[in-house]
Amino acid sequence: MSAIVYDLGSDQILTLTIDMPGQSANTMNNVFRSALTDTVNRVRGDLDNIKGIIIASAKKTFFAGGDLNELHTVTREQAQAFEDMVNGLKADMRALETCGKPVVAALNGTALGGGLELALACHYRIALDDDRTQLGLPEVTLGLLPGGGGTQRLPRMIGLEAAFPFLMEGKKITPKTALKAGIVDELASSATDMMAKARAFIDANPACRQPWDQKGFKLPGGAPHHPAMAQKLAIAPAMLKQKTKGCYPAPERILAAAVEGTQVDFDNGSLIETRYFAELVTGQVAKNMTGTFWFQLNAIKAGGSRPGGVDKETFRKVGVLGAGMMGAGIAYSTASRGVHVVLKDVSMENAEKGKHYSEQLLAKKVSRGRMTEAQRDEILGRITPTASAEDLSGCDLIIEAVFEDSELKASVTREAEPRMAANGIFASNTSTIPITQLAEASAKPDHFIGLHFFSPVDKMQLVEIIVGEKTSDETLARAFDYVQQIGKIPIVVNDSRGFFTSRVFGTFVNEGISMLAEGIHPASIENAGVLAGMPVGPLAISDEVSLTLMQHIRAQSKKDTEAMGGAWTPHPAEAVIDAMVNTHNRKGKAAGAGFYEYPDKGKKYLWPELESRFVDQTRARNVQLQDLKDRILFIQAIETIRCLEEGVLRTVEDANIGSIFGIGYAPWTGGAIQFVNQYGVRAFAERARELAQQYGERFTPPSLLMQKAERNETFA
Repeated sequence: MSAIVYDLGSDQILTLTIDMPGQSANTMNNVFRSALTDTVNRVRGDLDNIKGIIIASAKKTFFAGGDLNELHTVTREQAQAFEDMVNGLKADMRALETCGKPVVAALNGTALGGGLELALACHYRIALDDDRTQLGLPEVTLGLLPGGGGTQRLPRMIGLEAAFPFLMEGKKITPKTALKAGIVDELASSATDMMAKARAFIDANPACRQPWDQKGFKLPGGAPHHPAMAQKLAIAPAMLKQKTKGCYPAPERILAAAVEGTQVDFDNGSLIETRYFAELVTGQVAKNMTGTFWFQLNAIKAGGSRPGGVDKETFRKVGVLGAGMMGAGIAYSTASRGVHVVLKDVSMENAEKGKHYSEQLLAKKVSRGRMTEAQRDEILGRITPTASAEDLSGCDLIIEAVFEDSELKASVTREAEPRMAANGIFASNTSTIPITQLAEASAKPDHFIGLHFFSPVDKMQLVEIIVGEKTSDETLARAFDYVQQIGKIPIVVNDSRGFFTSRVFGTFVNEGISMLAEGIHPASIENAGVLAGMPVGPLAISDEVSLTLMQHIRAQSKKDTEAMGGAWTPHPAEAVIDAMVNTHNRKGKAAGAGFYEYPDKGKKYLWPELESRFVDQTRARNVQLQDLKDRILFIQAIETIRCLEEGVLRTVEDANIGSIFGIGYAPWTGGAIQFVNQYGVRAFAERARELAQQYGERFTPPSLLMQKAERNETFA
């Protein structure tokens, strides 16, 4: 069976229906390429009998794009062969585009990446009017560029400036928005209507050529050499570098391909695109990002960490204890997915404040046209604020999100747990306290689990599920189902103080503060963080967390460690934190003053007195930027390896996804463990030894790392 069904009707309209055998979606793999070549040859032979061509899909979606299984394995040694393959595919698409007959894309569903590029190679695009349909070129999010003509056709259709958000940001849009943008030409109410409109276009346009194949074509908005466009493009690389910090080659190559390609004819522009595409496909950053954001993320979403043999659960009523920032966010995220929420606090006033958080978020959506007032009211109607534990009766799940204090958490657990449904589960949103310790307050420790959300909950996609010593597989499976039900990404870890994400996050902020303790200039520390690929510098994120909370967590950890007979080892960062809070009364952003100043108007800026109080000018001048960047990335990767070694982390997938989505670990690396793999395990171990000699034993390579290095074996 061919991947493209060839149907030439009596009306001389040829319908090419893409139907990849054995796949739920159409992709640009070898089977498709072979079928397209055969189809193009057949079209050439039948051209005199063809009035027009409709490209359609037999799948629920139109076309999913390139086959990442193929792209992920291409090596630098195979670059020339890869370029030849891509140019061959594009030549077949170009043959249809230049055959002289009208070619129409009938978009029955989502068309992303190569799928949209195939549609752009047609003369007319009709899409079903369905807001669930996504159209876009998201390759940049995987470290790639649209290599099927996207960087050449889209700018020629809508102009360079209008095309950049789609090309360099991977923006996805609905058919309605695509119509306004000029990416599709018409909307249809049904499949029948879509095919009728395709035939009508063919009847009305017996001969078709793309605008860029016609004499006198001018690029919409101006070509790169046009004075107005040239002025914008002159600063574009600098603006782009400000965003990427030099960590992401894909947006830079996309900009180059689009600008260089639109200064020559289309076919030469296509060759330029292929060169840049091959460079990215064979490069390490794309390998990192594709491996993690596609393969590993999909493995997690498919339930790779969920215990088998437990029926899938759908939650109907969830209790949330504590209506502060975290509890309010959990309530919002749960109610938004159709689940009734009982939001409990010590007073009705506090509970109402927690619900008001959802009101504010939903009001923004309504004002931006992303939600109706009726939809807003429906979600708000699912949140019941209360000060009474009795209202928790019948909850399938109760999540406590109170202050990070063991005794307080034990108290609310004992109060709320008896109200749960008979087979309900109880979860703690603690960020550091061991679940096994907290479960001691539970009458059903096998039904007790950790659900660690991240702030702000409405934006952060990750939930870290923590399994205590007595947590049952059934409880884990059901917790996993809840996380997926509310649209979050679940990773599963075993119990320890700080679990995985908080442990690793702590190393990041402490390392930055330690640099300040050593006399390094705070601006250098912050710049090193963002240049390494972190979203913000360690001092800025410390202010967000609050220095007083860091003190509290340390005090709780020290208390629990010593209660168990252990010894507390002070970290070099502790003295700086204590000085900031106790001596200088600078507690963080919420208090209005921390490492940064927070003026009422204007941007925040580093507290000027940091320099006089902490900086050693000689040390600050002589420090190497690469050392600072390495310390930030290495300390987190080393702690991640320790979590694997101790069995806190169960899989490399959870390590990579958790480090990026939970901590903000540099996405270009593909995650903390992938950073080690791509650096080279032996080279990483050697560099870790160097850092340990220079900056302290916290960089000492863990035993698991040394074992891997000795065998020259990657983490898998």
